[in-house]
Amino acid sequence: MAAEQDPEARAAARPLLTDLYQATMALGYWRAGRARDAAEFELFFRRCPFGGAFALAAGLRDCVRFLRAFRLRDADVQFLASVLPPDTDPAFFEHLRALDCSEVPLLQVSGPLLVVQLLETPLLCLVSYASLVATNAARLRLIAGPEKRLLEMGLRRAQGPDGGLTASTYSYLGGFDSSSNVLAGQLRGVPVAGTLAHSFVTSFSGSEVPPDPMLAPAAGEGPGVDLAAKAQVWLEQVCAHLGLGVQEPHPGERAAFVAYALAFPRAFQGLLDTYSVWRSGLPNFLAVALALGELGYRAVGVRLDSGDLLQQAQEIRKVFRAAAAQFQVPWLESVLIVVSNNIDEEALARLAQEGSEVNVIGIGTSVVTCPQQPSLGGVYKLVAVGGQPRMKLTEDPEKQTLPGSKAAFRLLGSDGSPLMDMLQLAEEPVPQAGQELRVWPPGAQEPCTVRPAQVEPLLRLCLQQGQLCEPLPSLAESRALAQLSLSRLSPEHRRLRSPAQYQVVLSERLQALVNSLCAGQSP
Repeated sequence: MAAEQDPEARAAARPLLTDLYQATMALGYWRAGRARDAAEFELFFRRCPFGGAFALAAGLRDCVRFLRAFRLRDADVQFLASVLPPDTDPAFFEHLRALDCSEVPLLQVSGPLLVVQLLETPLLCLVSYASLVATNAARLRLIAGPEKRLLEMGLRRAQGPDGGLTASTYSYLGGFDSSSNVLAGQLRGVPVAGTLAHSFVTSFSGSEVPPDPMLAPAAGEGPGVDLAAKAQVWLEQVCAHLGLGVQEPHPGERAAFVAYALAFPRAFQGLLDTYSVWRSGLPNFLAVALALGELGYRAVGVRLDSGDLLQQAQEIRKVFRAAAAQFQVPWLESVLIVVSNNIDEEALARLAQEGSEVNVIGIGTSVVTCPQQPSLGGVYKLVAVGGQPRMKLTEDPEKQTLPGSKAAFRLLGSDGSPLMDMLQLAEEPVPQAGQELRVWPPGAQEPCTVRPAQVEPLLRLCLQQGQLCEPLPSLAESRALAQLSLSRLSPEHRRLRSPAQYQVVLSERLQALVNSLCAGQSP
């Protein structure tokens, strides 16, 4: 297939990234002569994650890449032969070798029964974690508000390389501004950001001599200046201003700042808490920043990674304002203050409160591991075979499925905010704006009526006969749509604690089909 030219296609998921029972069921379908029966599955989840009232659906691009490249290669088939019964008919393995997904659309998945059954686990794997991370990131963005910049920096805490790449990609979709993950930038176009760690600072003792200590003025005119010497001159003035002895700031830290400033004079940022924020990090940063300023450069920020981040940011901003006035450098007042250090929802809410001087917040563990809920709970269920509806009846009513091929619509109020989503059978007429609809809320004994001002279809055909039906949106476009969709939710549904539950209702015909199947009647 042409999709095999896509370098990410097989990286997204390989055909054997699945559960063994998919292969055993495939053999069962084949032996029963049902491998090519037309079938339809639906991928969905039963509850919004984190106790909220919304979720962002993510992972479509990965699913399409996987489906377009889906083909069992010789090594895959040989491995399956080694784990299935030794007397399995060789013709079954020849059938597997010929499979592809040229008949499968998304995320209602229809096609030959054997094929669409094999897709269950990889599609759930691709969609569930991506959607969970995107929703988690969206919650963090809602807490932070629109002004704070959020940096995802959880690669080292992620569940393996694939989990790290997925988390970096879909935290951006969910509302983060950038990631520390370079591979996410290369493969997915996620904006990347990063500066220096404490190891860089502690690697310097202060005795190092840069091979070229000279820095040319930003304007490119005039002779270069020894930046370390210039920073030393400024250090004396800074220490006098702060009431510190000139010997108190750590010389190795200052040498590290100078080295970084020589490499990144237009993007200099200081990590302040390696030794002491007040006696070393801050004065050393100011000395180097002012030396750069004299040459026409502007430092971009400082980072804190320990202690009371909110309080320290307040006090550092006061120092910046006083130093800006003292040394007549107005730009120093607005230097960014970046914070990190195991920030969760509670800590983020504190850092985002009104009056906070924090500008950028780096979050790692809390976004990539989703500690409040480590799994979305996605499921993939058969809803039709040969055009006939199928329904799972179970002792647990919550685990019953909705039968038949369906269409989904979002019903909107006059202000454009979503009222509810409605599921109906695919053959029913499309609901119209202004039309009075009789619908069944979950568990209701009687229907209710709703008259939507607008109606939006929620399902679109993306892949048919192995070909894209329309170009997939870029990650940036998906991110913009996600943020727009969240902004349209009512405050009651967007609320993170005890939100109003968002309703998904059934049409009268779909409810009647459910009732008949539950009663044991044929559709």
